[in-house]
Parts: sequence; C-alpha cells; structure tokens
Amino acid sequence: MISEPGPDQPYRPVTFIRGAQSSGQFPVGGWDWERQVHAEAPDGSDRAAVRRVNLAAFPTPNEADLVDALRQDPEAWLPELSVVALDPDGGVVGHALLTRCHVDGVPALALAPVAVLPAWQRQGAGAAMIRALLTAAHAAGEQLVLVLGHPAYYPRFGFVPASGYGIRPPFAVPDEAMMALALDPGRPVPGGSIRYAPAFGD
Repeated sequence: MISEPGPDQPYRPVTFIRGAQSSGQFPVGGWDWERQVHAEAPDGSDRAAVRRVNLAAFPTPNEADLVDALRQDPEAWLPELSVVALDPDGGVVGHALLTRCHVDGVPALALAPVAVLPAWQRQGAGAAMIRALLTAAHAAGEQLVLVLGHPAYYPRFGFVPASGYGIRPPFAVPDEAMMALALDPGRPVPGGSIRYAPAFGD
C-alpha cells in the first residue's frame, strides 16, 4: 500500500542513503523504500543495472533505449534527477528520472520512465522514487513537472490534468492522462504546447 501525503504536501522530503546493509528484518513488501532511493551513481556504475531494470519492466526495449538516448542529450539530461531504488542487498531494482522539457519555451520537467523489476512491483519502490524526484526538483528551484500516465495513480502525488493550466501535449492523448504538478503554487504556471527532448520522438 502506498501512503498518500496530505493535500498541502503532495510529495514528502526523502533522505538519500546509499546501500544500507541487509539485515533480513525487512521482508518483501516491508522494505523501507524511502530510505533506499538515491541519485544514480555519477561514475556510471549504475548504468548497466538501470538498463536491465528498464528492459525487464516493459514489454519492449523502447524505454531502455529512451533512457540511453536521453543520457546523450546534454540539454535534456539532468544527472541529479535520475534515481535508483535498492533492494536489501544493495542491488538496483528500480529507476526513474526527470528530464528537461519546455512549455511554450519555459523550462519544465518530464517524468518518464518509471521502472521497477517485476518481482519488486506494487511494493512502494516506484512511489518512493517519484517522491524523491519531486523533492529534488523542488529543492533545485524547478516549478513544473509533467507526466503522461495513469490518471488513477499520479494524482496521489499532486498531479492534475495539464489542460487545467492550458498545457497541451504535442500528440493526441486522453485529456486525463496528460498531467502536471506545480511544485511552487506561488509561481505562475506556463500554458502552451509541450516540447519534449528529441529522444521522445515527434
């Protein structure tokens, strides 16, 4: 079960800790994910594991290839906004990232993909990574996060239909699936068309 934050705090601050020791006291489903999410290793040592996670989590290699392509785009890739989740033995079992996009020329962030190994899905790893990313983005002074995803899942983090802000995706999708989160309600949210990094395609 994923705990939901209060209405005035759509995301919780997350502590980034690398590689806590396995003690055997955390059964599957009881692992403290929010203490086991950290920024992807800057030396590249997590890259192979990140690709394996994305290959296993999705039915095609498209998402794994997308992550690889985004890494090569210095305008889109934000190293501090690529995170991994660790299992009790320190293995990478989840990956999620935010990359640079724009709304009518104004910088924003795109949340995609969010991947968890099948054996560890529905146990809180994905939610912990999303909260970690939102916390880090807010700390970095970012204002807007966009996601194309399941409308029954992402609202728990504070996402609402992007159309309410006048934000339009560059392709046809159900209105309720294109969502936005304003990280600072005191700042204006830009309206207009979304421009994703070229790796996402047209």
